[in-house]
Amino acid sequence: MSNSASIPTVSPPMPADTPKPMAPQTPPSMPPWRAALYICASVLLFVTQGLGMQFASVNLVQLQGELQATTNESAWLMAAYMAPYASMAIALVKVRTQVGLRRFAEWSVIIFLGVSILNLAVHDLQSGMVVRFISGMGAAPLSTLGFLYMLEAFPPARKLTVGLALALTNTALSAPLARLISPVLITYGGWHSLYMFELGLALLIFPVIYLLPLTPIPHAKVIGKQDVLSYFCVAIGFGALAVVLAVGRLYWWFEAPWIGALLAVSIAALTIFVLMELPRTAPMVDIRWLLTPQNLHFIAVLLVFRFVASEQTSTATSFYLNLGINDGQIPTLYWIMLAGSIAGGLASAWFLDRKRIETAHVLALLLIATGAFMDAHATNLTRPQEMYLSQAMVAAGAALFLPTAMAKGLVAALAKGPQYMLTFIVIFLFTQAIGGLIASAALGTFMVLRQQFHLKTLLEHFVLTDTIVADRVQTLSAVYAKVVSDKAALATEGITLLYQQISREAYVLAYNDTFLLTSIIAGLALVALLGHLGFERLRQLTKTPELQASNAE
Repeated sequence: MSNSASIPTVSPPMPADTPKPMAPQTPPSMPPWRAALYICASVLLFVTQGLGMQFASVNLVQLQGELQATTNESAWLMAAYMAPYASMAIALVKVRTQVGLRRFAEWSVIIFLGVSILNLAVHDLQSGMVVRFISGMGAAPLSTLGFLYMLEAFPPARKLTVGLALALTNTALSAPLARLISPVLITYGGWHSLYMFELGLALLIFPVIYLLPLTPIPHAKVIGKQDVLSYFCVAIGFGALAVVLAVGRLYWWFEAPWIGALLAVSIAALTIFVLMELPRTAPMVDIRWLLTPQNLHFIAVLLVFRFVASEQTSTATSFYLNLGINDGQIPTLYWIMLAGSIAGGLASAWFLDRKRIETAHVLALLLIATGAFMDAHATNLTRPQEMYLSQAMVAAGAALFLPTAMAKGLVAALAKGPQYMLTFIVIFLFTQAIGGLIASAALGTFMVLRQQFHLKTLLEHFVLTDTIVADRVQTLSAVYAKVVSDKAALATEGITLLYQQISREAYVLAYNDTFLLTSIIAGLALVALLGHLGFERLRQLTKTPELQASNAE
C-alpha cells in the first residue's frame, strides 16, 4: 500500500509579484426577504398540490349528484388519483437528474397547468376518473418542487432541520384548508368551481418558477432500460395496492373477487421488481439495504405514526358527517386543526435544530394519545367545540412527529451515499402514501365491524313488548299523527325513527372505540419508546465504568 499521502510535499517557490491564491469562500447566504419568497413559493406549491388531491376526496358526497354516481362509485375518483401518485416520485428522482432541475421545474408546472385545465372538462364519473388518473401523475412533481423550494431558503446547516420540518409541515395544511374552502366553492359551481380555483393557483405558480430559480444541480444520463422496467413493476404494484386500499372497504374485502385479483397483481409485480433489482450492481432501489433491521424499524415507526395520525384525517371528520354536521357548519374546528399543525411544525423545527429528536417523539405521542383518549368519550350530543382542544393536540402531535422521524432516516440515507436516496424515497412513499391508505382502510374497517357489533347488541333490547320501547315508539310516531291516520302505518314510522336513533348510537359507540384504539396504539408506542430510551441510557451508564477502567490502564 502506498503511503505517499503522508509524505510532506514542498511547493515550488513563487515569484514575488504572483498573487497568493484566495481560499475558497462559501456562497453568501440568501437575503431574508428572498428566503421568505422561497418559503412562500414552497407553501404555494404544497397547497396547490394538496388541494387538488383533497378537493375530490372531501367532497365525494356533494359531487355524487353532479357526476351521477353512488357513494361506492365516487370513491373511485380517489383510487384513480392515488394509483399513479403512489409511485411517481420514484421516477421523478431520476428524471430530475437526467434533464436538469431547471427544465424539470418548468415542464412540471406546464404539465400541471394542462392537467388543471382538463379538470374543467369533467362532466360524469368516467371522464372524472380519467382526469383524476392524469392529475395523480401531473401533481406528483409539485410535491418535489415544494421540498426543493423550502430547502433552498435555508443555509446548508439548517436544510435538514428547519427546512425539512417546515416542508413536511406544509403537507398537513391542505386537508383542513380543503374543508374550509370547499363549501363556498361547491355552492358556486360544484366540481368546476373547485378546479377553477386549482387552475388559478397553477397560474400563480407559473411565474414563480421563472422568477425564483432553484440552484442547478449536475445532471447526467442515469435512466437505463432496466430502470424503466423496474419502475413499471413498482408502478403496477403500488398502483394496484392503492386502488384496493382506497375502495376495498366499501365493496368489502372478501365479497368482490376483483379485490383478490388486484392484490395478486400487486404482489406479483413487486416480486418481479425485487427479483430484477437484487442482482444489479447499480440498482434503482437497494433491496438489501431496504430490508436491514434499522430500516424495517424505521418503516414500522412511520406506519404506526400514519395509523395514529389518521385519527384526525379519517375518523374525527367523518364522525361529524355521520351526525349530520357538514364541513360548512364547523369552520372553527378546521382553523384549530390548521393552527395546531403549524404550531407542531414550528416546534419540530425547534427540536430538530437542537438535536432533541427523542424528546419530540415522546411529546408527539403523548399529545396524540391524550387527544384521542379525550375524543373517545363522545356522544350523539357532542359538538365540535367540545373537540377543539383534543383535535388541536392531535394535529400538533402529528406535525411534531413526522419531521423529526424523517430527519433521522434521511440523515442515515445520506450517510450511506447519494445513491441510497431513491431507496429512502421508496420508504417515504410506502409509509406516507400507501401507509395513509392502509391506516384509513384499517380504521374504517374496524369502525364498521364495531358498528355492526354495537347495533346487534342494542337491537337485542329492541322489543315492542318492553314498555320503555313501546313508549319511545309512540312518542316518535306522534310527529306524524297529524298526517298519518292509519295506526299501523303510524307505528311503522315510529319504529323506523327509533331504529335510526339506535343506528346512530351504534355509530357513535363505534367511533369511540376507534378513537380509543388510536389512543391505545399511541400509548403503547410511547411506552415502547420510553423503554428503548431507558435501555439505551442504562447501556451507556454500564459502559462508562468500563471505559474509565480501560483509560486508567
